[in-house]
Amino acid sequence: MTTAPVTVRAQFSIHRTYAASIDEAWALWTTKSGIESWWGPEGFNVTVTSLDLRPGGHLIYLMTAVAPEQVAFMRQAGVPLKSECKVTYTEVSPPNRLAYKTLVDFVPGVAPYEVATVVELKPTADGVKLTITFDAMHDEVWTERARAGHESQMRKLDALLASH
Repeated sequence: MTTAPVTVRAQFSIHRTYAASIDEAWALWTTKSGIESWWGPEGFNVTVTSLDLRPGGHLIYLMTAVAPEQVAFMRQAGVPLKSECKVTYTEVSPPNRLAYKTLVDFVPGVAPYEVATVVELKPTADGVKLTITFDAMHDEVWTERARAGHESQMRKLDALLASH
């Protein structure tokens, strides 16, 4: 009997250190107001419509392109300007670790699939260290788009925490 090889998806990570408490950082990832204050790439707004923070629970939000360059890109890519996004939590360990899978169902011509994300928060002498690890997407082009989107989203978080 032959067993199919296990396919391991490539991953990438983003690291940040903030002058914030671990509890402040945790709240930005786990509350409606926290998520809405920075989530999504630059040029997008996010509205949380449902948040059930437990393993097996969901975060459902609407992400809307609002900046002219994002609107133009979305139209050119054939992707709607507003999309409902669904996250399923796989681990919730306050205030250090959050893991979830995001449903990717917005890529034209590609069957829906899930991308895993792990968020780790560790206290430091000056605040908190954040490490986020993401699965790659279905191809290099979309993986690079995802990486750029996550880096953009992190700039929003950077600015928010710098203003506190």
